[in-house]
Amino acid sequence: MSSVESSLHELKNNGTQSQVSGVLLKRHNLDAQLAKQNFKSSIDLNHMKDLEAMELYSRAKAQEAEILSLREQTAVACVKQELQLLNEKCKLERKLSELRMAIDERQIEVITSASNELARRKGDLEQNLKLTHDLKAAEDERYIFMSSMLGLLAEYSLWPRVMNASSISNSIKDRIRDLSSVLQSYGENGIRVESPSSLNWISHMYNPSKIQDNFPQHNVIRNELHAQFTSNMAGGLTYDNNVMQDRARETIFNGNWSQPPPDHDQAETSYIYEDGPGIENFQIIGDAVPGERLLGCGYQVRGTSLCMFQWVRHLQDGTRQYIEGATNPEYVVTADDVDKVISVECIPIDEKGRQGELVNLFANDQNKIKCDPEMQREIDTNLSKGQATFHVLLLIDSSENWEPATLFLKRSGCQIRIDSSEEVVVAEKFSSDLSIKVPCGYTTQFVLTWSNGSSHPLSTHDVRMRDTLVLTMRMYQSKALDDKRKGKA
Repeated sequence: MSSVESSLHELKNNGTQSQVSGVLLKRHNLDAQLAKQNFKSSIDLNHMKDLEAMELYSRAKAQEAEILSLREQTAVACVKQELQLLNEKCKLERKLSELRMAIDERQIEVITSASNELARRKGDLEQNLKLTHDLKAAEDERYIFMSSMLGLLAEYSLWPRVMNASSISNSIKDRIRDLSSVLQSYGENGIRVESPSSLNWISHMYNPSKIQDNFPQHNVIRNELHAQFTSNMAGGLTYDNNVMQDRARETIFNGNWSQPPPDHDQAETSYIYEDGPGIENFQIIGDAVPGERLLGCGYQVRGTSLCMFQWVRHLQDGTRQYIEGATNPEYVVTADDVDKVISVECIPIDEKGRQGELVNLFANDQNKIKCDPEMQREIDTNLSKGQATFHVLLLIDSSENWEPATLFLKRSGCQIRIDSSEEVVVAEKFSSDLSIKVPCGYTTQFVLTWSNGSSHPLSTHDVRMRDTLVLTMRMYQSKALDDKRKGKA
């Protein structure tokens, strides 16, 4: 059984092996066919892939070439753009340099023009100063000549009606004519034949009323001052019928009192100088407030024919300051005199040039000059408001061109604006470099000098307004400087 089963088992195994081998053969053939087909398909696929790759490669090459071309074009465009920008930059720099050169040339022209203008103004100022000095010298010479001529005429009892060259020359002609008639009145033996007409003429010449009427009214301040001055003059004159035997009494010319010497026939016996020339009863007439006039006058004695005057300002530190240009008997009180003491010095001089003792007299009873109450109220009001406005005249270019302008004052500074054009000429803060100069005499003008050295002459409608403006501006300046010092401290 076992052998049979084993044989059967072998037969089954052989059959199974044959079937397996057949299947394997078929599979092998199928694999071979599939391999051939796969090889062909792979060849086709590879061929297709190669074509696509070549196409892609060609496209990539074309794109690379296009990119390279675009890069080259971009580089060329950038270079061209940079060159164009450089050219434009060079052109702009060239134009800018030309503009700078033109500006420099213009500035040089402006500086040259300003220098020439300053030189011209300096020349004009020097010429004006020279003319002023020449005029002052001429006025001094004229004053000395007029005083000498008046003294000469006073010796012969002649009092000109008007103080001018024509009146003096006419008086001299009259005196020469009278002396000629007197000489003709002597006979061959030297005996003088007097006529009633000559005696009447002498009496007429020494009539006190005629002397008072013929007195030249120069330097008149006001009607009441004129009346007081005339009364003093009339009180100082005496009349004697024997005028040819006595010396003439004192009389006044232009604020100076002159004492005519006696007749030449009795000069050696009756008229002897006891001392040098002098002046008596010297006094100052007028109100010592800004804008008003003061007059120094007195009686000239002992042959005094000329008086030299000089007004002096006494500062708070005790120093004395001679007031520039104040060399006349009359003096106008200005804003510069406020809170100061002023006096006048007088030197009498006789016809021989001998000087007498200097006479010094203080104004306002040696008290400080103060503003009148109304002016002080205006100044206080301007200070309390913190601002002030003044209508002035501004000098433009020449001495004949005065433009209406407005001066604005504030606590911090000031401003000048022309009314017609609304142009602001000056706008500046208050500083220690700002100066306000008030000229001597009865004038409405003053000069402002700024921190940069420029000056502006201004004028007001009257002297009182000028002094009010100047004092207000100085108060603002003082307060501004005090505030600056406190701020620094």
